[in-house]
Amino acid sequence: MGIQTDDLAAAISSGTLGVELRDVSKSYGDVVAVSEVSLKVDSGHFFSLLGPSGSGKSTILRLIGGFEECDSGAVLVAGRDVTRVPPFRRPTAMVFQRWALFPHLTVFDNVAFGLQLRRMSSDVVRKRVNDLLELVGLAGLGGRKSTQLSGGQQQRVALARALAIQPKVLLLDEPLSSLDLKLRVQMQLELKRLQREVGTTFVYVTHDQSEAMVMSEVVAVVDKGRIHQVGPPREIYDHPSTKFVAQFIGDANLLRATVKRGSGGVVLCIGNREFAPPPEMDWPNGSELTVSLRYERVLVDPALESINSFPARIRDVIFAGAFIRYSVISESGDIELVSEVPNDGSAQVLLQDAPVHAGWRPDSAVVVPG
Repeated sequence: MGIQTDDLAAAISSGTLGVELRDVSKSYGDVVAVSEVSLKVDSGHFFSLLGPSGSGKSTILRLIGGFEECDSGAVLVAGRDVTRVPPFRRPTAMVFQRWALFPHLTVFDNVAFGLQLRRMSSDVVRKRVNDLLELVGLAGLGGRKSTQLSGGQQQRVALARALAIQPKVLLLDEPLSSLDLKLRVQMQLELKRLQREVGTTFVYVTHDQSEAMVMSEVVAVVDKGRIHQVGPPREIYDHPSTKFVAQFIGDANLLRATVKRGSGGVVLCIGNREFAPPPEMDWPNGSELTVSLRYERVLVDPALESINSFPARIRDVIFAGAFIRYSVISESGDIELVSEVPNDGSAQVLLQDAPVHAGWRPDSAVVVPG
């Protein structure tokens, strides 16, 4: 559709675009918001900064856009050091939580605003705006005021306006947070499609892990101003590298364990029991660890036979529509687990206080420090 310029397409294919942070720090008085963060975002990728409120993720985004200044370190966009460059001179555009549309302007004029500031010809403005409105599904609505649109449509206008100036990097600060759940899920898919079509680097901030998992090629998990882990969504979900990531991403049982090495091999001591460790676990004898077990990987069955199983009983049963959640406790009371099983009608629904065996396959566990 001609939205992506030839120069931009060539730069993306050559790998020269992207974002890099080098030991970036930012404090507000005595409060450290970002601490020595180093990060690389490949060009043309959908990259998410994921973390709880107050983690520093939005501050990182604002440092990339130039809306905050680093106390130390460097910010590079497309290989160029922009650390002291003001926002309007950076090759970036920002989409905020509240979209900041001009209520007195039409949809067309909102999208055209940045182009008109750059004194582009009316023919170029008209073509680019119409192309973008078609791309975001708003063709034919250019004459409406933004106040006449739904929340989802206003979000699309904000995206089109940001993309109109053809930024090398689009920064998005929780832009879907004010939408209802159904529309938010729909817009996640729209954003993913849009990013693929235009090829621009997207850096997206969210506290919603499902958003990050659905849309992103790469996710950085942030907490207390630091990056805990960077990787593809599945890698972060299946192989968390820290206790925080294991706890924050998805739902997991976290069990305290001690490594015990002997003539019979290596075991994990949890409560009063010994369990087989994950394959290739290499921790010294006596190490204090945390074992992460996703709810859906905990097995609960009266007839369960597993190397890592133990007799237990059902404490609680929660029906949650697509799945059934069981809370179980070992007979000796030293181990408590939560298990989720799909509600597909294939398995017997267990009752509260029912005797069962609970456990997990060794390769279902992930061991992290702490």
